[in-house]
Amino acid sequence: MINYVHIETYGCSANQNNSEILAGILKQAGYEITNNEKIAEIIILNTCVVKSKTESKIKRRIQDLARESKRKLIIIAGCIPETDAKEIKKLNEKAIFLGTHHFSEIPKLIRKHKEDKLDWSEQNKFLEYKTEEKINLPKISNNKLISITQISEGCLGSCNFCKARLAKGRLFSYDMDSIIKSIENDLKSGAKEIWLTSQDNANYNLDKGSQKLPELLQKILALKHNFKLRLGMMDQNNVLPILEELIKVYRNPKMYKFLHIPIQSASNKILKEMNRLYTIEQVEEIIKQFRKEFPDITISTDIIVGYPTETQEDHEKNLTFIKKYHPDVFNLSKMSIHRGTEASKFKPINPLIMSKRASELMEIHRQTALENKKKFLGKTINVFVNKKLGNGLFEARDKNYNIILVVGDKILGENVEVRIKNIGVHHMLSEMI
Repeated sequence: MINYVHIETYGCSANQNNSEILAGILKQAGYEITNNEKIAEIIILNTCVVKSKTESKIKRRIQDLARESKRKLIIIAGCIPETDAKEIKKLNEKAIFLGTHHFSEIPKLIRKHKEDKLDWSEQNKFLEYKTEEKINLPKISNNKLISITQISEGCLGSCNFCKARLAKGRLFSYDMDSIIKSIENDLKSGAKEIWLTSQDNANYNLDKGSQKLPELLQKILALKHNFKLRLGMMDQNNVLPILEELIKVYRNPKMYKFLHIPIQSASNKILKEMNRLYTIEQVEEIIKQFRKEFPDITISTDIIVGYPTETQEDHEKNLTFIKKYHPDVFNLSKMSIHRGTEASKFKPINPLIMSKRASELMEIHRQTALENKKKFLGKTINVFVNKKLGNGLFEARDKNYNIILVVGDKILGENVEVRIKNIGVHHMLSEMI
């Protein structure tokens, strides 16, 4: 008898990759993956704890499944069971758990459950910390053109607000040769974009004594295939020691000119209280150096608004930073207070003040990001079409990883020439040449 499995994913690109891996392992074990929740006997929620809003949404989903899907097996995977398993058990007493370091054991977990051998002692084994290299495990990609590749798990940081580090643990860097092999396999299977992802790409191999991100990038870029490489999030303190090497690597035409550095705050006082290991001046130097070399580079950053000790003066520094540096992509989060973190010891900021500050930051971002895109109006550029949106509309990326919408036919996976005819805050509209 075939068992159908439905997987729901929350969170970052690393989590998307983890769900691809879960699907691949289960398919290999004889299960069928379905997008139809109604026919699925097993529902897996691959969870995230970065934002309280997302965490609350997941918990409501778990409660709903307890009422609506009593005959289905519900598996809670990812970060939430690592930190909140007993609480989740109260929301859905029949749910079982798979921690972030045990994804390769998903068939074993299901088998233990079916054999009625999953008491709490046995269940706990699937939540214990261990190093699990997920690279080169079977996977079913959501988009065959995009290879999402994790290069490590965990981090070396000790940010006072972060719950994810409690779930992910300390840094564990994957073997470089294994990463290269995985990427080459994806390229041979038709991938045209590589997304490198982890909690902090810049700290790759620091757990083994040295930074080797530039070396890894050079080896990937040397592969004899036609592709583009997008490097994901990096913490500034780990970028600084390899800044010159990174800029040199970015000169390669295969590199998307895209830089994601999450500042979290433009106030040195708040950065220190968050236990972020850099100053805003160091962030500014990184941006200046990259923009000097690549004037049109896409800069992405994150800010947490409403850290418990944030004052109006600190907020003004955030506004000034956005006005001055015009990040193209801006991930704004309202402060989430997580149990077990240092930040939870402080009284939260008034929600109305937090919302007002968030609105002010987003308004400045919309203005400056739109201003950034004006230089592209009327220009003819080459883009790579990586996603079909429907009704003849496709999503593409230029060399700076800007989102370009284009209407066409049979252009998925192709490089095409387009002219930019309209701009928005987050994307640009184009017409085929």
